[in-house]
Amino acid sequence: MNEGPAPDGTARLRPPARADGPALRDLVARCPPLDLNSVYLYLLLAEHFPDTCILAEDESGLLGMVSGYRPPGRDDTLFVWQVAVDPRARGRGLGLDMLLGLLSRRAPNPARWVETTVGPGNRASRGLFSRLAARLGAPLDETALFDAALFGADAHEAEPLLRIGPFTPPVPESGRIP
Repeated sequence: MNEGPAPDGTARLRPPARADGPALRDLVARCPPLDLNSVYLYLLLAEHFPDTCILAEDESGLLGMVSGYRPPGRDDTLFVWQVAVDPRARGRGLGLDMLLGLLSRRAPNPARWVETTVGPGNRASRGLFSRLAARLGAPLDETALFDAALFGADAHEAEPLLRIGPFTPPVPESGRIP
C-alpha cells in the first residue's frame, strides 16, 4: 500500500512486507545505539504487525522504519519499539514524518497515547519524542520502567518509559493513503 511521499518529496512511506526482514535488520545495524535483533524477529514484525510499523524508502532503498505494537488490552496506545533512520537520511525530520504517518493511519481504535522506552543517554531519540509531543500538543511524561540491573550482564542503561498523550490522532496529509 503506497502511503505517498514524505513532505519533502524524497521518501515514500509504506507498511512493511515479509520480504523486508533482511533489509530491516541491515538498517538497524547501521543505526547504533539501537539493539540489533535477528532477521527472524524483523520478519515477524512485518508479518504480524504491519499496521503498527512503517517504512520510508526512496529509489536507493530503505531510509527508515518505525516498529511498534498495541500492548495487550490497550487498543488506544501505540508502543514504539524502534525508530531507525539511515545515516544518509538523518537531519531531515524523517523520524517525525514516519511517526506522524503511522499515527494518521485510519484504524478502528486510533491511538491516543504513544509509549516508548529511551535510555537517558539517547539524546536523539529523546529529542524526537519531545518533538512528537509538541507536534501533537500533548504532554510527555517519564517514569521508571526497566532498571539497568534487569538487563543482567549486558551493561545496558536503564530504559525509562516515555508516555505522550492523550492526543487527537493527526489527520492524514493529502497524497497519503492511510
